[in-house]
Amino acid sequence: MDIVVCVKHVPDTEAPIRIRPDGRGIEEQGLPFVVNYYDEHAVEEALRIKERLGGTVTLITAGPSRAAQALRTGLAMGADAAIRIDDPALEGADHLGVARVLAAAIRAQKCDLVICGKLSTDDNAAIVGPALAEFLGFAQATAVTKLELGEGGATAHREVEGAVEVLQVALPAVITVERSINEPRYPSLPGIMKAKRTSITGKTLGDLGLTPEEAGAAAARSEVLQFSPPPQRQAGRLLEGDPARVVKELVRLLRDEAKVL
Repeated sequence: MDIVVCVKHVPDTEAPIRIRPDGRGIEEQGLPFVVNYYDEHAVEEALRIKERLGGTVTLITAGPSRAAQALRTGLAMGADAAIRIDDPALEGADHLGVARVLAAAIRAQKCDLVICGKLSTDDNAAIVGPALAEFLGFAQATAVTKLELGEGGATAHREVEGAVEVLQVALPAVITVERSINEPRYPSLPGIMKAKRTSITGKTLGDLGLTPEEAGAAAARSEVLQFSPPPQRQAGRLLEGDPARVVKELVRLLRDEAKVL
C-alpha cells in the first residue's frame, strides 16, 4: 500500500498573530510555524496502515523553504520520502491552484491512497482535499473518523449530526481525516536523526508540467482583499438584585441592546 500524505506548515495557533500593514496577510517575521494539526493525524494514519499492510509513505507539501520543517517532522515520525513544491509563481495561488499542483505531483508517484487533514488551521477552508480528488479523478471521503482498508476498497466512517455515516470507496481514493481518528506518535530520536539525513525532493511548476497561468495567482478564482482582527470583546455586565427584576432586565438587554430576541 503506497500512500501519499499532503501536509501544510501553518502558524502556531497558540502564538499571537499580527496583520501586515497592507492588510493583505499576516506578519510572518518571528512567527512560529508547526505542522497543521489535522495533517499530523493524516501522517499517523498512513504510518499505521503501512505498519499493517506494508508499502511506503510519501509526504508532499507546496510552500516556501520553511515548509521543509513540516516534512522533516513527518519523516521523523516514520515517513519514507518527502517532496516540496516551491515556485515563485505560487505566490497568490488559491486553494484550487494548490490542489492542482499537488495533484500533478501525486500523479508522478505510485499511489494507492492519498490522506490529508480535514482542513488547515490557518484558514479552515477544507477545500484542498476534495479538490485534489476531483483533479485526480479519485473517489473521496471527507472528515473521516475511522478508516478500514479491504481488497481494492476502503470503508470510511464519518460523523454527521446525530449519527455516523459509513461509506464504501474504491481505491485509489483521497481521504481527509478528523483529529479524532487517532493519536499521533512522538518522533523517536532515531527517527529525528534519520529525518535529518533524508533528502527532500524539490519540484517547480515546470517540473510538474504546469504553468503559472494554470496554477499561480493568474489562475486564482478567489483573492484575499483584507485581513482584520475580530472586534474587541466588551466587558461583561453583572445583574444583581431580586431574581424577578434581574430576569426582566436581562430580557430587556437581550432585546434592546444585544438584538438577539
